[in-house]
Amino acid sequence: MSQPLSLSQRAYRDIKHKIVTLNLPPGAVIDEAALQEELQLGRTPIREALKRLSLEKLVTIVPRRGMFVTDIGITDLKHLYEVRVEMEALAARLAARRGTERHWQRMEAALQKVPGQSDYDALIAIDGACHEIMYEAAGNVFLSDTLNVLYALSLRLWYFVLADISDMHDTVLEHQAILDALRAGDEERAAALIRRHITVFQEEIQAAMVGGRPAQPQATGAVAEGIEQ
Repeated sequence: MSQPLSLSQRAYRDIKHKIVTLNLPPGAVIDEAALQEELQLGRTPIREALKRLSLEKLVTIVPRRGMFVTDIGITDLKHLYEVRVEMEALAARLAARRGTERHWQRMEAALQKVPGQSDYDALIAIDGACHEIMYEAAGNVFLSDTLNVLYALSLRLWYFVLADISDMHDTVLEHQAILDALRAGDEERAAALIRRHITVFQEEIQAAMVGGRPAQPQATGAVAEGIEQ
């Protein structure tokens, strides 16, 4: 049975979800008093959550000006994926080496729930669950903590261009081949597949940001499984 969240953990979870899903859009001023009222939490847990989110590059603190939701830029996208693709490949190798059948059964169960292409919330949650299981199977807490931060940043980009991404369903289904390689203990194939999965999707997001219309978030439900740490 999981331990109940502390007030600061609740604040972190809820504010992070608002930022990632663009309910607090890039560049928005963060109103601490409004967050306290909306979340029914005191100043201290809100402040602690915002400091933590600033370390994760989701909040920008500007001295004497205030706090803002971090902007999204094409350069940031490139730098994020440069790091993430290497770390995901490492996680895939370690997971193929250290993962157990219990991990792969959980991933398989998640993939059996893949819905139709228009159910964005479910697709995002399943993608997040598959990555989270792989991180856990890698058995390295430093790696998994870092990857969870990078995944949240990537997920915000996903929401940002959601209206311009045409094949999200097939992107999520790519995890089946990744699962097969992980279960077989094939480290190099698992790493190659996760590299391709992330690189192709990064290119699609980049194309949407450069040439697509401004995207509006279409998924609005809670997808905490894929974005929480």
